[in-house]
Amino acid sequence: MKKLAHLVLVSFFIPLFAQEKVDVFFDFNKANPNSKSIQILNDWIKQNPTAEVYKMGGYCDTVDSKIYNLKLAERRMHTIEAILKLNKIKVIDRVERIPFGEDFNFSLSQDENRRVSIFYQKPTPTNSFSEKVKIAKVGELLNLKGLNFYNMSDVVLPNSRPIMDELLQIMNNNPTLIIEIQGHICCNPGEVDDISLKRAKTVYNFLLSNGISADRITYKGFASSRPIYPLPEKNEEERVANRRVEILIIEK
Repeated sequence: MKKLAHLVLVSFFIPLFAQEKVDVFFDFNKANPNSKSIQILNDWIKQNPTAEVYKMGGYCDTVDSKIYNLKLAERRMHTIEAILKLNKIKVIDRVERIPFGEDFNFSLSQDENRRVSIFYQKPTPTNSFSEKVKIAKVGELLNLKGLNFYNMSDVVLPNSRPIMDELLQIMNNNPTLIIEIQGHICCNPGEVDDISLKRAKTVYNFLLSNGISADRITYKGFASSRPIYPLPEKNEEERVANRRVEILIIEK
């Protein structure tokens, strides 16, 4: 018997998704995966939380009748689909299920013939802020790029409102997420009128007024004490980079 503790992966390039395959094996006449494949499947689920399953193929060995094996292949696919959904893996609404039974180019090893092949796709990583929050670790700082204010003011520019809306959506979609909002300014070692604090508070108040609990958000202003580029900045690009609002991941 060949070792089962491996994944059979087939990858090829398409513009938006990476498509792959994983095989799950079964003991003779069983509709539940064998113990080794259960471990493989559990590991795969942990490693691929964003996978989308679009097709499954059910296979059997050459023992018993074709009709019986077709029904067994169906049962095996339904078992796998139930496990995937229980573990929050997305199975598309019209997932293609193909019960091959014993009608395929089978292996000489019957153990390899008793399987379900799961075909799935993974969205390619994006640079969206929500994606960055998803993969961020506790203690990591994330820059709210594009969140701009009127000069020497805590009033957000109208074209920056989508950034605020996205942060609100992230907080709603991740109910255990706790953050600290941190404001920074450029240029001025001695900040006037606590602008960095007020800007951080603007974001805080926006989230609070839209239903985010105060237990999940705090805010601080650091003036220009934590610049990305040393003061005085050499050009406007460095000044823009130093003028920022960041979020610190406190808890996920």
